Amino acid sequence: MAEQVVELLLRQHEEIRRLFAEVERSEGKARQDAFDRLRHLLAVHETAEEEVVHPFARRELRDGADVVEARLREENEAKGMLERLEKMGPDDPGFPTLFSRFHKDVDEHARHEESDEFPQMTASASQEQLRGMAAAVKAAEAVAPTHPHQGVESPAKNVALGPVAAVIDRARDAIRKVKG
Repeated sequence: MAEQVVELLLRQHEEIRRLFAEVERSEGKARQDAFDRLRHLLAVHETAEEEVVHPFARRELRDGADVVEARLREENEAKGMLERLEKMGPDDPGFPTLFSRFHKDVDEHARHEESDEFPQMTASASQEQLRGMAAAVKAAEAVAPTHPHQGVESPAKNVALGPVAAVIDRARDAIRKVKG
């Protein structure tokens, strides 16, 4: 049976938690590599939620608009911190302090989704809808930007600006990979 969206997002939340721990316990190149994987996963994960999950939640969940607005505020704040962390780099002396705060904020955001949004989604959507949203999330992630872009938290902004940002991000990633 095909995976449903809540299962997919919970699995990604676990991977995000694992990558946070890897960044915190690593040093040097290993820390940079773990941070790059975390940054990439967070960027595509949040974009897909903004394009697929939040619109459904806004329409279908009890107090959906309020729930989504709260998550979008958290996502905007997290994107700003992630941009600062990326510019600063894991070797910067200020990185551990900001990263610790970022970790706490992302954990809190995930807990809100897991307690406020996901149970209501599971209760209000059919299995077919949940599987369809999982497929849509995977498709959105395949073309999403790979770096944070603060201020682009709405589906309309993601659709309008996301493809250009994704091309630029993916080109930048490829160039970095070649440079080693």
